[in-house]
Amino acid sequence: MSPSALPDLVPHRGRRFAVTARILSAVVFSFVCYLNIGIPLAVIPGFVHLDLGYATVWAGLAVSVQYLATLLSRPHAGRWADVVGPKKTVCFGLGALALSGVFLVGCALAQSLPAASLALLLCSRLALGFAESWVSTGSITWGIGGIGGEHTARVISWNGIATYGGIALGAPLGVTLARDYGVISLGVLTFALGALALPFAMWKRKVAPSAGERLPFRSVLARVLPYGAGLALGSIGFGVLSTFVALYYTSRQWPDAALSLSVFGGCFIGIRLIFGNAINRFGGYRVAVISLLVECVGLVLLWQAATPMAALIGAAMTGSGFALVFPALGVEAVGRVSTHNRGAALGAYSVFLDVALGLTGPIGGWVAGHYDYPAIFLLASGCSVAAALLAGSLYLRFGRSAGMARQA
Repeated sequence: MSPSALPDLVPHRGRRFAVTARILSAVVFSFVCYLNIGIPLAVIPGFVHLDLGYATVWAGLAVSVQYLATLLSRPHAGRWADVVGPKKTVCFGLGALALSGVFLVGCALAQSLPAASLALLLCSRLALGFAESWVSTGSITWGIGGIGGEHTARVISWNGIATYGGIALGAPLGVTLARDYGVISLGVLTFALGALALPFAMWKRKVAPSAGERLPFRSVLARVLPYGAGLALGSIGFGVLSTFVALYYTSRQWPDAALSLSVFGGCFIGIRLIFGNAINRFGGYRVAVISLLVECVGLVLLWQAATPMAALIGAAMTGSGFALVFPALGVEAVGRVSTHNRGAALGAYSVFLDVALGLTGPIGGWVAGHYDYPAIFLLASGCSVAAALLAGSLYLRFGRSAGMARQA
């Protein structure tokens, strides 16, 4: 490199660092939210099934009801982010996050009354689901609004790193806290983190809502429907892994179930950090197809796993494959609407993730009850293949012209 190139290189690196810093200042709230989602994730199925004495279907439902709340509130979160701004959206979500911790404390205190304990747990999960949609959608919209739509893929990717990084750290932390201090400690920590993050969100500079015509949500939903369907099918692998891996390990008397979630999250983050620019370089469609096929291989390994190490390898490949599915299809989905409908598009697109994760619990619990836990991973691998075929068909329809435009 010639010396004359250095003055241009340094400012470029400085600008890139500044953009990344602004993204991180927004998605840190997603990290706080998903850290609290991860904390009870590996504890709740065993608590409901073993401590409260309910069937595996109820154990799955206790996890999935969170995604039902996210599904119902996601459209409103996206529209709020567009109309009143992402700052207020995130603040409302953090308030709900703190409330979910209060309900979880009540659940632990009422453990001697299983029905009351379960009811309070479900309330906690509903509040947490509301928090997830408002904090996550608001954080992404906040990040994009602060640096411009040309960085959409980077914002979504960093938000995903915050998301699954939070889950990867939260899962083993939750297991340790529940073992040493009981489920009540999870509720106390959830409340504290939500309450502490709220003033920081209120202090951060707001981004003004963009002006322009607001499309009806049904119109936005129709535009992102095929991308959301691919996301839903590709998310089932994550859903079954996060919901049933603890019971899967317990049924085989394997230790360290939370480690598989951490491995999943670690590989997820690593792939996003290493290949985060692949979407801009190769296009979302092609990245999605390859990612979904890798995820399928990981789920097949989980289905056939005979040892904990084999299961960890399967979880690693599942996380590696799933890492770029959301941003790859998400960039293409958001590109189908105008700038001032971005929040609604993100909300509509994310609804499909919520649907998939919401259905995974009860359906996976039913499959496990009839065919044992490995069958759930086999079913999820088939869904990944279907998602890859759908992404390939979208590429043949829309992606070729976009690819030629990038090359030009």
